[in-house]
Amino acid sequence: MKSTNETLVFMSEYKILAGEGVLKTVGLGSCVGIALYDSFTRIGGLAHILLPSATQGRNINKKKPGTYADIAIKSLIHDMEKFGANTSRLRAKIAGGGEMFGTFGNLPINVGSMNVSSVRTILRNKGIPLTGEDIGGNKGRTMRLDVSNGLVYVLRVGDEREIEI
Repeated sequence: MKSTNETLVFMSEYKILAGEGVLKTVGLGSCVGIALYDSFTRIGGLAHILLPSATQGRNINKKKPGTYADIAIKSLIHDMEKFGANTSRLRAKIAGGGEMFGTFGNLPINVGSMNVSSVRTILRNKGIPLTGEDIGGNKGRTMRLDVSNGLVYVLRVGDEREIEI
């Protein structure tokens, strides 16, 4: 499904639309894309999260609030509420969180699974149900949120068709 009205969300960003349009992010490897949607107001937000927590970042980039899961989700919810969304009605879907880098030196690290774990914990603590996901593996992904109906689609690198999550 293609849309001519797509708004791109780049790494470490989030964006919000109301009523119609498609939010799209590409290049989800170990990063996690998170779509939040309020079906009553038809307000949707999409974030492309790079790292799990600002406490693990040395230099917090305040111009890129989507970098860290903890700051990105809090900021996204806050801004969606300004548009008229209600946190109690938000539902979440996530994609990405792959193991793209293997090991770092002698240390096995999996930033993707750390990102997924962080996002799940934050959503649970905020009482936002996680209603769909396409995570893990070692393939990059593109994620799209259709704000007119709340449907989320994922295309994995090498696949011919998108899947709905």
